[in-house]
Amino acid sequence: RKSHGTLPWRLCSKARWPAPVAMTTRCLLLVALSALASADEEKPYEVPTSIDGAFFFEPFINTERWVRTEDENYQGELQLQSYGVFRGKAELPDALPADQGLELSSAARKHGISTVFAEPLRTKGVGLVVQFELLLKQPLQCGGAYLKLLSADEAVPPAALNGDTAYTLMFGPDKCGAVHKTHFILRHKSPVDGAIKECHLVGETAAPPLSDKKPHLYTAVITPESEVKILVDGKEVRSASLLDETAFSAPINPPKKVDDPDDSKPADWVDEPQMPDPASVKPDDWDEDAPMMIEDPKAEKPESWLDDAPLQVPDPEAEPPDDWDEEEDGEWEAPIVDNPDCKEFGCGEWKAPQIRNPDYKGKWTAPKVDNPEYKGVWKPKQIANPGYFSDEQPHAMAPIGGIGIELWTMQDGALFDNILISTDPAPAKVAAEAFAARSEAEKAAKKAKQEAAEAERKAKEEERKAKEAKEEEEAKEKAKAEAEEAKENPEKDEI
Repeated sequence: RKSHGTLPWRLCSKARWPAPVAMTTRCLLLVALSALASADEEKPYEVPTSIDGAFFFEPFINTERWVRTEDENYQGELQLQSYGVFRGKAELPDALPADQGLELSSAARKHGISTVFAEPLRTKGVGLVVQFELLLKQPLQCGGAYLKLLSADEAVPPAALNGDTAYTLMFGPDKCGAVHKTHFILRHKSPVDGAIKECHLVGETAAPPLSDKKPHLYTAVITPESEVKILVDGKEVRSASLLDETAFSAPINPPKKVDDPDDSKPADWVDEPQMPDPASVKPDDWDEDAPMMIEDPKAEKPESWLDDAPLQVPDPEAEPPDDWDEEEDGEWEAPIVDNPDCKEFGCGEWKAPQIRNPDYKGKWTAPKVDNPEYKGVWKPKQIANPGYFSDEQPHAMAPIGGIGIELWTMQDGALFDNILISTDPAPAKVAAEAFAARSEAEKAAKKAKQEAAEAERKAKEEERKAKEAKEEEEAKEKAKAEAEEAKENPEKDEI
């Protein structure tokens, strides 16, 4: 590496250049090109094709394992696409051109594609790790960018994938308007009656910006102890226990007691804590009919008020058009406008302004007193929950049979890559290291481009200065030659 760093200057020193200007310019350009070549040759990132120990890993070298849904409602285009290309153009210059992923390429469309595992994944006693990379090539305004881990027990053919396809776990970002969240939804099946409920992880989950046009790494870890950890770009942003009733919109384990559906409130049950005072009577001077507003008795009509003036008049400043012909067009009439005198003095019938009636009291109601018959808020009696169960190992979720990307989004350009499913966190860490390596490689490539651009700028600047110096020197030489010629041939000047 060190020897490569000095090679351009060796070439410059040994080359035979036609002029100092060319030598300086070409050397600087050679250095710029060398910087780009060096960055390309020495970048540490290599596109991963497999991860040892992972149950499933998809780097999207191709899409041979994936099947597009044939549901007619899913018309969105899905294609393998380079990180740096958007809508057929190189829109993200910092991305590595060699890497690619699966892109949702249609705006305001439903997209559907899935893959089925050779055998179901069972998580009992081992837990689960879900990880994927996501690049949004344009800001996400409304739509999802999550994965669904499809349920093996309720499997449907991949070609039939739609929004009703059963899933075990949903994980990933979703945004519409001001709501921006990272979904973690576990579908849990009751061992008593088979009912399915969706358990949403609630609370604030930090999410990366959706408009920076950079890849982000999403990781969900479920441990054998039924702990959940959400990581973004390798940093933990949320943790909870699957057994925590407050951490999910619907707790996995139902309550032991429930309301008796057959119990009803007695007809004589009094649940009003206060009542009108029966001893209170309306005062004799209370006038319920008095109006809220009355005319101001102190107001007087202005002396300048014009009672008989019309509210609208012909526009006194209007004139007939120059081409108006009364014989052909009839008698011309000025347009009607609001009477300007009404605005200044007031016109028509004068009425006093309204003010609040000082005698107004409104409808009389008796003051409230404590209700002696009050029994409290009625609640149905509690009975044993017939659907009660206690799942102490909710990490042992329903078997997972595949992965589905079933999304509707208003914006195109969401790119998925390096999807990993594992029961061991170690493979996910390896994939995360590759993600970090690509990030560093992109930074190095960006730096090399900036250095090359700066070297090229300096080369052009040196060339410009050298050219100006050469022209100045040539001008001096020419002026000197002309002066010497004039000195040697004075007769020529006289002529």
